[in-house]
Order: sequence, then C-alpha cells, then structure tokens
Amino acid sequence: MRRRKAPDDIPIGFQIAPMIDVVFVIMLFFMVMAGDVKVEHLLKTTLPGKTESFNAENIPDEQSITIQDNGQVQLNEEDMDSPTNPAMPNLTAQMMRLKQNSEASKSLMIVTVTAKEKARYARVIDVMNALSRAHITNVTFGVASED
Repeated sequence: MRRRKAPDDIPIGFQIAPMIDVVFVIMLFFMVMAGDVKVEHLLKTTLPGKTESFNAENIPDEQSITIQDNGQVQLNEEDMDSPTNPAMPNLTAQMMRLKQNSEASKSLMIVTVTAKEKARYARVIDVMNALSRAHITNVTFGVASED
C-alpha cells in the first residue's frame, strides 16, 4: 500500500471566501443588535447624588431608663437618684429638660423603661410617677437583656 505524500509545491494562498462569510455574519449580528439599543435618556433611572427631600421625616428622640436590681435608676446609662429615694427629683428635673428640648425642636420624645429581672415593682412605679410629673406621655417598656 502506497502512501500519498502531500505535495509541498502546492501554493496555499489567502482564502478570501471564508473571510467574507465571517464578515457577513458579524455585520448581520450588529445590524440585528442595533435595533435593540435603547437611548439612555429613555430609561427611567436616577443617579446617586444630592436630592432634595420634600417630606421632612420626624425622627423621635428616644430616652432609655434602666432600673437595676438594687433599685438604682439610670437615664441613658447615667445614674440619677439614690435607690432609696421614691421622689426621684433628679430624674424628674432631667426629664422636664428633655421634654422642653424635644418640644423646642418639634420632635417626638419616647421614653423606654427597662427593668432588670429582680427589680422591685415599686421602683417601676416611682419611675412612672416621675415621668408623670414631667408630663411625659410616650412611654414604652423594654425587656432587660441577659448581660
């Protein structure tokens, strides 16, 4: 059996027919895709930047009162009165100042009262009486964390 050898003397030139086919396919692709291009200003998008707010959001001013197990009352983690004083003059005065500040800035004031697990109920009543003397009406109760 004889093997045929590839002749080395056949000139291999530049093949133009496959190149034209590729160009026509690419041109067809771009012609079809040109119909789907959307003009940027027709898209309803907003870019990040400065925006003017038409509705002013009223963020409430929240104060936190914690009643410890020993009866110590803290306003925003700051000790207020002695654990044995049921009148709580310091807490009442501080709450009156905070109420006046919130009214001056026209913001809502919310007070969250959190009592520890072994705090006495009488101490919670003392805190509620102090808030009543300060004319605080927005009071919520929280659950003590297990710290």
